[in-house]
Amino acid sequence: MSFRVVTYNIHKGIGGIDRRYRLERVIETLKHFDADIVCLQEVDDRVPRSKHDEQAEVLSEALALPHIAFQRNVKLKQGAYGNAILSRYPLSDITHVDLTVPLKKRRRALLAHCRLHVDGHRRTVLLACLHLGLAGFERQIQLRRLMQHPLLKHTTSLSSVILSGDYNDVWGRLGKRVMLPAGYRSVSRSTRTFPAVMPLRSLDRIFYRGPLHSKHTFAGHTKVARQASDHLPLVADFEFETP
Repeated sequence: MSFRVVTYNIHKGIGGIDRRYRLERVIETLKHFDADIVCLQEVDDRVPRSKHDEQAEVLSEALALPHIAFQRNVKLKQGAYGNAILSRYPLSDITHVDLTVPLKKRRRALLAHCRLHVDGHRRTVLLACLHLGLAGFERQIQLRRLMQHPLLKHTTSLSSVILSGDYNDVWGRLGKRVMLPAGYRSVSRSTRTFPAVMPLRSLDRIFYRGPLHSKHTFAGHTKVARQASDHLPLVADFEFETP
């Protein structure tokens, strides 16, 4: 029983090079990789720069991923932007976790249980979609705070958990300092996703724990993906381990 997860900072649908708003490029990119679960960051909602689109709704319909969880993190004069989870399978227990560090930009994590139905089997995965801060100390505080949330803290070793997002971890230190000690594995050691036109940094990461196996991971290098955002999507194929 396998499924695909994509994490993608879509930069509000604004191209990383031409700075043009063209959400259709994000749609084409995501259609190409055909994921079952998509975790998105910097998703606009009714903002003038993105034609007042409700991007989570538009993407959900275009990608035929009917189940949506959306989180309005940063409020603007008109509209807001934040994180979103789009899924082929039902989402429940949608939870917003405040990760804001004083004097820093508002940050939250979006949590939800996803109930997968694949090949006649039913399994549940706890998902977290997050976009961490720009300072190193800030990111460590945010991750440790997230680990203390009851939905994560009280999961057992038999619970499948996937934490996806833009970690802003320029030097790749969060894995060793925070995630590995907490029992999480990374789907890859270093898959470069930023900047999209010529990736140098592994800012986008997927960590997991529980009875899961990471089969294959890659950055979504296509011509359109390099134009659609300032990040490339990170694609990971998972498989449930046999009980």
